[in-house]
Amino acid sequence: MLNINLKKIIPFALIGTLLLSGCNISTTLSDDTVANDAFSQTVNTVKNEASADDDISASDVYDAAFTKRDLSGEYDEDEAVYITLSGDSASCDEGKVTVNGSDITITEEGTYILSGNLNGSVIIDATKEDKIQLVLDNAHINSDDFAAIYVKQADKVFITLSESSDNSLSNSGEYVQIDDNDVDAVIFAKDDITLNGSGNLKITASEGNGISGKDEVTITGGTYEINASKHAIRAKDTLAIADGTFKLTAGEDGLHAENSDDETLGSIYISDGDFSIEVKDDAIHANTFLQIDNGTFDITAAEGLEATYIRINDGNININASDDGINAAYKSSAYVPTFEMNAGSVTINMAQGDTDGVDSNGNIIINGGTIDITGQSTFDYDGNAQYNGGTLIVNGQQVSSIPNQMMGGGGPGGMMKDGAREGFERGNFENGDLENGSERRQPPKDMMRQQNQ
Repeated sequence: MLNINLKKIIPFALIGTLLLSGCNISTTLSDDTVANDAFSQTVNTVKNEASADDDISASDVYDAAFTKRDLSGEYDEDEAVYITLSGDSASCDEGKVTVNGSDITITEEGTYILSGNLNGSVIIDATKEDKIQLVLDNAHINSDDFAAIYVKQADKVFITLSESSDNSLSNSGEYVQIDDNDVDAVIFAKDDITLNGSGNLKITASEGNGISGKDEVTITGGTYEINASKHAIRAKDTLAIADGTFKLTAGEDGLHAENSDDETLGSIYISDGDFSIEVKDDAIHANTFLQIDNGTFDITAAEGLEATYIRINDGNININASDDGINAAYKSSAYVPTFEMNAGSVTINMAQGDTDGVDSNGNIIINGGTIDITGQSTFDYDGNAQYNGGTLIVNGQQVSSIPNQMMGGGGPGGMMKDGAREGFERGNFENGDLENGSERRQPPKDMMRQQNQ
């Protein structure tokens, strides 16, 4: 077992590769095994801190994605500070909490249990070293003109839904800024934020986003009903979900990750969960990398899944789309657009017109699982396609190869969408062709999470 901090050095793309092998995997970190691996930089980092005889187990990899505190949702009631919400004000006897009218400001590390009703905002303004845990215990917070919860500064904030609790957060329709941060969500965090626990949370964003994090957003448990004018849940660097139940309705995307300043960031990793997503744009959108290891997904959207590199390792995914069901597009120059499926079940029902079931501006790699597509154009790819295993059903008929119907875009010799030709050719030279007999798959570059407890 590796005695190192894997949370800071194992990328999500590697997580899926290792978990795919099963619970009893044992990957020896030797020069031979990593020589041609696109993740060699990460692996070499591991080797610098551990001997070549050490192994990475499946549990090591899961721990790399989520800390113990992310997953636990536990708190000590005896050590907690209690805040009672009462209409336009609140009461608390601790000096760590300031109540100014309807605004509650928390300034020090600790656990804070909130209950009652508030017409105002909870603001976290601590030091960059402080970890704050907000426990929502039948708490209902509405802000007419700002975020219900605003994380201005902290090391990390945990929002825990207490067991069997029903909670609600909302914004009534506008955001009047109180500083130089462009607050645009019911929960808005400038720093890392984790939502966990086993209670219920309803979020209503009449304007803006439901949850917006400017660093990492992590969710490990709870039941969420989010109705947002824009995105239901948005992260800048990474959105990671371990489990939970989600009913998402949005005017734009359901789950969204994008960093306009760094094209290597903006990723989504889903380990498990139950998702019902009905949105006007993309159900799940990651600018760089989207990986699904398991879960149940019922999606109605313009596009179901969109990212530059999309990897499905397992799960049951049902998509009803009016544009593309799955779209591997050039959202980031850090990766070659690729759709890769290894296991699970994907069912796609497409609307008529200029639509594609699976559309890739680069490559398609199918190693296993079942893909069942009904539509005018079922597959459209601009690079190469590999069918190595699994079951393909096209308009009710099982097929033995990946068709390229090109109804929604050009093939290798035709017109590429989004001006992708130059980028795709560059990616092919960097990552190698995927012709028959070549390397089975070329994973993307490292995707790092700088997660801490």
